[in-house]
Parts: sequence; C-alpha cells; structure tokens
Amino acid sequence: MKPSIALIGSRGIPAKYGGFETFVEHVALALADDGYAVSVSCEGTNPPRPARYKGVELFYFPIKPFRRIFYETLYDVFSLIRASVACDCIIMLGYGAGFFFFIPKVLGKRIIVNVDGREWTREKYNVVEKTALYASERFALLYADAVVADARAIRAYISSSRGRDAVFIPYGVEEPSSVPWDPMQLGERHDGGSGFNTVGSGEYYLIVARLERDNHIDMMIEGFLSARTDKKLVVVGNFLDQRYQKEVEALITRHRGGQQVLFTGGIYEKSALNMLRQHCFTYLHGHSAGGTNPSLLEAMIARNLICAHDNQYNREVCNRFALFFNNADDLCACIQLLEAHPEEYDELRNGAYKRAKAAYSWDSVLREYEALISATLK
Repeated sequence: MKPSIALIGSRGIPAKYGGFETFVEHVALALADDGYAVSVSCEGTNPPRPARYKGVELFYFPIKPFRRIFYETLYDVFSLIRASVACDCIIMLGYGAGFFFFIPKVLGKRIIVNVDGREWTREKYNVVEKTALYASERFALLYADAVVADARAIRAYISSSRGRDAVFIPYGVEEPSSVPWDPMQLGERHDGGSGFNTVGSGEYYLIVARLERDNHIDMMIEGFLSARTDKKLVVVGNFLDQRYQKEVEALITRHRGGQQVLFTGGIYEKSALNMLRQHCFTYLHGHSAGGTNPSLLEAMIARNLICAHDNQYNREVCNRFALFFNNADDLCACIQLLEAHPEEYDELRNGAYKRAKAAYSWDSVLREYEALISATLK
C-alpha cells in the first residue's frame, strides 16, 4: 500500500484563488490517481465543505480569516498538527509556520517544504512580519527533510545563503482550449459600468495579479498611460491594501486615465481568464517576488506577447521570449515599439509558447514530485 500524503499551506481545492491552489489540485489529484491516500488542507468556515474532491480527502480550518499573516500562520500550524498525526509525508507550501516544522519530526513523519521564494523581502510586510518570516525560513530549512525551489534562482539562493540543498521543481501549465471572444462571459459584476463591453478582441493590454506593491501595478499603469495608446488596460485582481489602492487611483486621476484602465476585480472562472489571455494585445507582468509565477506561465501558453518586470525570476522563466522593463519609462517605450511594429514580435509570442510547453509541463512536475516523495520516505 502506498503512503499517505498531505498537501497543506494553500487555501484549498477546488482551485479558486491562485498558483498554489492550482498546483495543489494538479498534484493531489495525480497522486490520488496513482494510489496514494491524499488529503488537502482548506480554509473556509462556510458551507459547502465537501469531505472529498475527486478521490482526495479535504479537511478544514474552523476559523474565519482575519489579518492574513497571523491567520495563515495559525492555519498552517493547525494543518501541520493534523497532517502529522494522520499522514506519512507532508508537502508544505510556504514556510510561515517554519517554527513548528519539528512537529512531524517528533511524530516520525517526513516533511517536504516548497519555499515559494524569499517571502521575508516582500514590501507588503512590516518590519516585525519580515523578521518573523526570516526566522521562519531558517527554522523551515533546518527541520525539513527535503526542500523544493520552484525556480533555479531560488535554489541558488538557498544553497549559497543558507547552505542547504534544494530540488528544483517548477510549476506546470496546461494548454487550454480556444475560447471565443465574448465579454458577456464575464458577467455584469466584472463590468461595474466601466464600459468593458465596448472593448474588442486584441484591443487591450492585460494584467492578472494580486494588486499589491511587489507586483508593480502602479508602475505598469503609469507606463501604460504615459504611452498614450488608444487601447485599454484590463486589470484582473483585488487590492489587498487600501492605502496602495488609493495611491493607484490617484495615479490614474493624475494621468486622466479613468476611461482607459478597467478593473474587473478578482476573476476565478478558468474559461473567462483563458478568454482574456487569448484575446489580449499584450500581457503585462510585474511580479518581482518569488520564483516561477503561474500567471506568467499561463500567459506564455496562451501565446501572449509579454512585457515583464526585469528580474532574475522572470528572466529565468521567459528566457529571451519577452520584452523587459525596469520602470514606467521602460514600459512606455516597450508599448510604443509594440504598437508601431506589432508584426515584428511574433517570434516572442511563439517562443514563449514553445518554452512553456517544453519546460513547464505538468507531467514532468508530477513525475519529479513522486520521485522526491519516494526518496524522502526511504
């Protein structure tokens, strides 16, 4: 009989939120199909709370969310204790509860941690939170039986700065089916009177992200508005910081861009997101913290022309098949080049698509996780 596996640290499945959740759904279902007894931790106090999902056991944290960093730490500790009692091997996403990674060790269980980047450097955290995350990272690397880095740059950091070996296993991406252009698919709640239904296929730039500082939403909006394009900018995601939201809104007001920048709020329906990606003129990617970002992979597999923030993680994923910017002026120049000669950049679209297919397949990711689980349990 194969061992029991718990995947904890995400918001749960079915995936409705972000990259970790999509990752967990793919890995959990594949392991269950291969005969493992798999369980997944889930947030949520409101029904429905199904006990199983496609052969995977689900268990829930019975507290409503509050201040995210503290809530997530409590959630992770609860999940860690529950999984340490019930399962043979734990795959932990993130290291916010790194202080408590000794728990499975005490109970004779194994723990694999996916470190998900250098969380303690992110701008959204205050000094106390950064200090706690820094310490958590050290304890997580001390106690973990195996460490996974989803980018080679993260693996290099763990090796050089922390003296710990890590296994490079990226996220995967699957090619979606073609979705015809139909803005009505988004529903009225994503329009909000903004005039989104007047936008045509290929007539907008697209951002899909959590709307926070690390993702440079303000920089991309400023660069877009400075380019004086006739196209729209569609921004998919939710603000997590009211102060930052007000800064972005003030920026748009200064540039008189209220009719050009269209906020949809969070969209989690896969068909709607696939439609937006498949029909955008260019995808703007501002993520700077962490490793391989799932939203970037999804843009690549959609054959998007990509303008990405210039950092080691985005360079690693895109290779040479993107345009890169460091500031709003850079992005403005990129947009002006693209609009003047769009036909000259087809190589970037096709190259990004082929790279996503070759380097970031779920089949490869799943094989590597199964191999790591087997090696960790020996």
